[in-house]
Amino acid sequence: MQTQRIASRVANIKPSPSSSAADRANELRQQGRDIISLVVGEPDFDTPSNVGKAAWEAIQRGETRYTANSGSQAMRQAIKSKLERENNLHYNENEIVVTNGAKAAIFTAFLATIEAGDEVIIPAPYWVSYPDMVIACEGTPVIAQCSEAEGFKLTAERLRSVLTDKTRWLIINSPSNPTGASYHHDDYVALAEVLADYPDVLIMTDDIYEHIRYDNQENVHLLNAAPQLKDQTVLINGVSKTYAMTGWRIGFAVGPFYLIDAFQKLQSQSAGNACSVSQAAAIEAYNGDQSFVKTSQVVYQHRRNETLALINNIDGLHCSPPDGAFYLYVGCEKLIGMQTEDGTVLETDNDLVLYLLESANVAVVAGSAYGLSPYFRMSIATSQTQLNAACERITTALAKLKQG
Repeated sequence: MQTQRIASRVANIKPSPSSSAADRANELRQQGRDIISLVVGEPDFDTPSNVGKAAWEAIQRGETRYTANSGSQAMRQAIKSKLERENNLHYNENEIVVTNGAKAAIFTAFLATIEAGDEVIIPAPYWVSYPDMVIACEGTPVIAQCSEAEGFKLTAERLRSVLTDKTRWLIINSPSNPTGASYHHDDYVALAEVLADYPDVLIMTDDIYEHIRYDNQENVHLLNAAPQLKDQTVLINGVSKTYAMTGWRIGFAVGPFYLIDAFQKLQSQSAGNACSVSQAAAIEAYNGDQSFVKTSQVVYQHRRNETLALINNIDGLHCSPPDGAFYLYVGCEKLIGMQTEDGTVLETDNDLVLYLLESANVAVVAGSAYGLSPYFRMSIATSQTQLNAACERITTALAKLKQG
């Protein structure tokens, strides 16, 4: 009877698969198992010292009270300057709202705009929370499959095939979680040509991994390639990944005033303003010394190169080089149908992930959670020593499999 008191919008969604996998890994650790968890998308670096110092100084100044609902003026000015300096994008402060993490910005965007039955195009592989956020807002996720042969990116042809008169949003995440795929100037131009026929469709760019890029790629935003889409586009970003500030919970949304005004109205009646001390820290992150960004990028690139080589040397696995972010999306189709030592057949990528957890003490996330199988995602946001050990364990465990 108690379950009847839960709204259907909650009953229809599932817990985050990556969070569930992390919880399971932690449970096994508490039982004494030596688990290497490559599940959580969280930098293993400490927040830069100048950022922490700025937070402490804000506390000393008594900046521990409410700020404006949309964020302090200094925070919005820091975001405005960051967009001009790094992205060549120009917005007014009233077109910026600071949120309790980028995740909250995405959810609020959907809640402010989606009516029952509206469709949201989500290229797959996708971040695990997108579809369930849409469902929670009574919308309909429309999954656009993007194959490895297409670079895990949405093509113009695929986009046109899924657009309808019910489409409310298109999500573009670049570099992507989980594949690291990154859209370039020509990709955006091709998509924009299709979107020209759909002026009522809103576009969300999730730019949270924008600075974690490899091979000296240029950081091109959709609006650099297609500025005509500005009135349809909302930018989502934050400090969590670039500055190792996941726990500080500072994100933001930027877009046309009429949309941002609606976001602020919802936020004023839900979460309220983001933490004042965290905003002070984020201001320093954007305005202060940027050497941490380059230093961490070099470390991520080394981990990506080393671990990619190790994975591609394991029989039955393959992985395309990611353009950015800090994940490897590992193909495992050759292992589907194999048998474990006890005779269990690995029928799905989820079966393989469970086998690696139980037999190798390595926690990763099945590709089914991201909408494209058979793959698994492994985070490289941990030490190279841990990554090397994980690959050794995976090699040993997979060598024990036999033909089904």
